[in-house]
Amino acid sequence: MSLTSRVLYTPTTIKLSPYLLPSSSALSPRKSHFLSSNSTTPSFRRFTHITKSPSPLFARVFSSSTKTAMGDSPDAGMDAVQRRLMFEDECILVDENDRVVGHDSKYNCHLWENILKGNALHRAFSVFLLNSKYELLLQQRSATKVTFPLVWTNTCCSHPLYRESELTDEDSLGVRNAAQRKLFDELGIPAEDLPVDQFSPLGRILYKAPSDGKWGEHELDYLLFMVRDVGVNPNPDEVADIKYVNQEQLKELLRKADAGEEGLKLSPWFRLIVDNFLFKWWDHVEKGTLKEVADMKTIHKLT
Repeated sequence: MSLTSRVLYTPTTIKLSPYLLPSSSALSPRKSHFLSSNSTTPSFRRFTHITKSPSPLFARVFSSSTKTAMGDSPDAGMDAVQRRLMFEDECILVDENDRVVGHDSKYNCHLWENILKGNALHRAFSVFLLNSKYELLLQQRSATKVTFPLVWTNTCCSHPLYRESELTDEDSLGVRNAAQRKLFDELGIPAEDLPVDQFSPLGRILYKAPSDGKWGEHELDYLLFMVRDVGVNPNPDEVADIKYVNQEQLKELLRKADAGEEGLKLSPWFRLIVDNFLFKWWDHVEKGTLKEVADMKTIHKLT
């Protein structure tokens, strides 16, 4: 698989005013928010941004005819837990240089029609948690997940949300805070067992992948590693199964997935990371030289 690397200019840190951060009302499923906005009607929403900052954010037009009121949505049959997350979670919208341009619901960010229009690129993270035997914890996503149900993937894959604690760019702190939160939500690992300063950010990738005809992913994904022995108590709303694997066992899973054996499927982002980075990084973990391969200045565009 070809891999193109892009070395990026690191912009001046943008300090967001607390008045720009979402209030509880900002989580309404009827609204899509950018850092400054003027809305028209619920069925067509237009957003602009006017700023005198030396680090300009980008204006963007986002239109959607999706009905998101709980009673009249065409997705009324969606699992209640996943439905709540799809409409209440506000993802951080970014441009291809990872600069924040606004925020929108998880629902809108994962509609394939929005992705194809270029309106849905958002920050994400993928955690690779290894135990002291250097075995990698994998999870199988629950059957009720809206995107990529029942696929196997790395330890935890999710999104930092548009909130102050998860917007901090310095040392990827916002993403690390989000990873700590989500590892508890999905796998029941307490925050005190996953100190944020022990997550090692190794790189960023940009990818796009369809899930089915309606849903998909378009993410700028932060890749985080940690070596730690933890207790795991999976949340069945999020996780169908878990397993620890060593390198040889993972290679066998890859073979089965490629051969279509046992109905085994892997998430597209996990496969991209495996094919481009994982085994090299895994070797550095075992040698204690992981910091040598960290590169947070480059965004790798994987297609």
